[in-house]
Amino acid sequence: MKVNKKHFETEAIRTQSETTQFSEHSVPLYLTSGFVFDDAEEMRASFAEEKQRDLYSRYSNPNVNEFVEKVCAMEGAESGFAFASGMAAVFSTFATLLNAGDHVVSCSSVFGATHGLFTKYFPKWNIECSYFNIDEVETIESLIQPNTKFIYAETPTNPGVDVLDLAFLSTICKKHNLLLVVDNCFATPYLQNPIKFGADLVIHSATKLMDGQGRVLGGITVGKKELIREIYLFSRLTGPSLSPFNAWVLSKSLETLAVRVEKHCENAMKLATFLEAHPKVTWVKYPFLKSHPKYDIAKKQMRLGGNIVAFEVAGGLEGGRLFFDNIKMCSLSANLGDTRTIVTHPASTTHAKVEPEVKKAAGITDGMVRISVGLEHVDDIIQDLEQALAK
Repeated sequence: MKVNKKHFETEAIRTQSETTQFSEHSVPLYLTSGFVFDDAEEMRASFAEEKQRDLYSRYSNPNVNEFVEKVCAMEGAESGFAFASGMAAVFSTFATLLNAGDHVVSCSSVFGATHGLFTKYFPKWNIECSYFNIDEVETIESLIQPNTKFIYAETPTNPGVDVLDLAFLSTICKKHNLLLVVDNCFATPYLQNPIKFGADLVIHSATKLMDGQGRVLGGITVGKKELIREIYLFSRLTGPSLSPFNAWVLSKSLETLAVRVEKHCENAMKLATFLEAHPKVTWVKYPFLKSHPKYDIAKKQMRLGGNIVAFEVAGGLEGGRLFFDNIKMCSLSANLGDTRTIVTHPASTTHAKVEPEVKKAAGITDGMVRISVGLEHVDDIIQDLEQALAK
């Protein structure tokens, strides 16, 4: 049941599945693989899609439906489909949209697994990708070919926290009759809504801030109804759908997304400011720091700067190793978006298998650190990083 309210927090909390005969206040878990029908005609009409209802949990499920409906309301999307992970959402979206012989234009600064799809697997199906550098967006139009299907972008990017102008990308797409597909994972629907700036489809790894506590995997693609219909048909056959339990967890998590992200951003801004003034830090990137090269664009299309801070430790690889080895409180992990602050070395983890020249183009140096700023007291986060930098 979608409640028609104007405010983000109310949509997140009051968009719920219909109450059962038990009149529960909190939506129950629907742990079922299939659903039953009253008679042969209802079964026939349901599978013919003359009647809209749940048939089988690989297709849809009340818990998954609620999660999708909430994200659609948050993003201003017409429809959506939820997946078992963020990468399942990325792959299924690409596989639906692309045919053999097609071409994609993408920002070079993308998640390592997404890069792997572009370089290792899509070439097997005669699908090619051309990259543009984050600081050379003027080259995008020169990369477009007659067989280009869409432009793909993350903003802010993973792991460099660079920012792309969504309205600029949308203008190019409209000019060349292309789709614009945006990974909005770092920003979440609370901080940024790419559809408002012209995106056709928006992808999230719900594993990150949507869950927010490092518990479950999930992904979702939302956007134009006719495109989601095709993604649904592909996914109905191939089976990457989100489980009811994970959907239930994620839907409950969305109820606190706004208050959590506000605090994440507050902590991240304070940490970025501290790091920017530290003598053993070469550079810092955070969208709402005035020193960020795309600060004005970030302010235009984001509510706050997000919870990811990227910086470079002085001393290169050895300096980075000493820094990581001396972290005491923060977690060393490749995940992000948790209540706990996570420190990651992209060059040796998330982007370890990315070619050196692509790493360089994406700004990933040996001493680069990505911090997913958590919800601990910010003084404790700063103290832990300060003592590690001192050593």
